[in-house]
Amino acid sequence: MSTQLEQVRRFYSVLWNAHDKSAIPTVLKENVSFRGTQGHEKSGHNGFAEYTDFIHEALGEFQCIIDDIVGDGNTVFAKMIFRGIHQNEFREYQPTGKMLEWAGCARFVFDDDLISDVWVLGDLAELDAQLEANVGLVV
Repeated sequence: MSTQLEQVRRFYSVLWNAHDKSAIPTVLKENVSFRGTQGHEKSGHNGFAEYTDFIHEALGEFQCIIDDIVGDGNTVFAKMIFRGIHQNEFREYQPTGKMLEWAGCARFVFDDDLISDVWVLGDLAELDAQLEANVGLVV
């Protein structure tokens, strides 16, 4: 179980926070399935890499901060905070230059020591409220 918890930590610290796509094969199965908060469903290493690029292009300095992490069998659950600077169009809102921050959680399923399935749910009501409040506050 400790290997799986460490892989989820690497998923966020290396693949997301450092945006190091070269590490994808060391964390994710080649045929990984991924569903992100924004409704995108991706499969495989290339599909996941495209999604990380999409988020990082929209949200500068994007970070995922793990608040809690637990595992059971071949499944790990994480609760986290997502944050980034709104630098490009995102959720149909033009860039505001403002920091966005919202809560979320994710479910990871493992095949051996690699992640084979990820389902992420974020608080989109909170995210949209921030985006709406920032309209007209562009820096």
